[in-house]
Amino acid sequence: MDIIFHYPPELLSLLIEALPCLCRTKPDLLLFFQGAGVDRRLLAPYDKLLQTNRDGFKKHIVSRELLTQLSELGERSLRERRELLKRVVEFQDFSVCWPKDQPIARGLVSQIRDLVNTKDAFTRMNIEREQERKQRIAQETKKSKAQERQREELQEVKRSFFSLFGEKDPYKRGKSLEAVMNRYFKVSGISVTEAITLTRESGSGVIEQIDGVIQLRGQLFLVEVKWEQKTLGRDKVSSHLVRVFSRGFAGGIFISYSDYSAAAYNDCKEALRDKVIVLCRLDELVHALEEGIDLNEILRQKLDAAIINKEPFFRAS
Repeated sequence: MDIIFHYPPELLSLLIEALPCLCRTKPDLLLFFQGAGVDRRLLAPYDKLLQTNRDGFKKHIVSRELLTQLSELGERSLRERRELLKRVVEFQDFSVCWPKDQPIARGLVSQIRDLVNTKDAFTRMNIEREQERKQRIAQETKKSKAQERQREELQEVKRSFFSLFGEKDPYKRGKSLEAVMNRYFKVSGISVTEAITLTRESGSGVIEQIDGVIQLRGQLFLVEVKWEQKTLGRDKVSSHLVRVFSRGFAGGIFISYSDYSAAAYNDCKEALRDKVIVLCRLDELVHALEEGIDLNEILRQKLDAAIINKEPFFRAS
């Protein structure tokens, strides 16, 4: 029974009054304490008093002294005090009491039950409140660690981005950019599938290359990443548009180091009649990394512009 560590004064007073009523005889009182597991050494002086001076054995005085001593023992007598309280709360057979004590005993036991239930309710509430506090702290700590880990990973993505500027081989630089972009998506909490290569059944050649597939708002988007010095023309864009249009409800995202030509932009704008097409510049994403802007927010603004305003190349704020 989860009553507080020491008997509170009101409970102690009720127990002192109740025990002499519940125990018809003086030996019965000592047996009640003994049955609750109270150390025989603690009971010995009162047992001796009962044998040598029966009239000097007053049940109320003995109850007070024993209960006070048990309370003063603190944690060492916690089990015995709980057992005593349990026996009083569960007391049912009032016929064993003296007839004149029966109504008094019933009233005292009822008061003790109500008090214990109230105290236990507060104890449970405090325990639950403490558990909630610990859970909240644990969740906040977990969230804080996750945010710190994400910041570290984003810093690593930024370093990887900047390292690409020193790569002279265009092919290696392009492949590395694909890997960095996919990692950027993952760190930002965006579901992503790595680059996909489709080959002929004979294995003799590549049919199609997709740099990555991400999921935004429940829709799949095929991602094309380009790092070229010249303006990206419609020939570079059209091949990806074909891949997008051949895949049901999938949309398309272009990420380019260079600008898009007017013809490429117009092709994408025309495609918005049937597909969601989003154009990005690589410097937008690098700027987001430097300023700590959430990639999800940038893509949200770009998607809204493409869907609502039919603008494929919106520069997110």
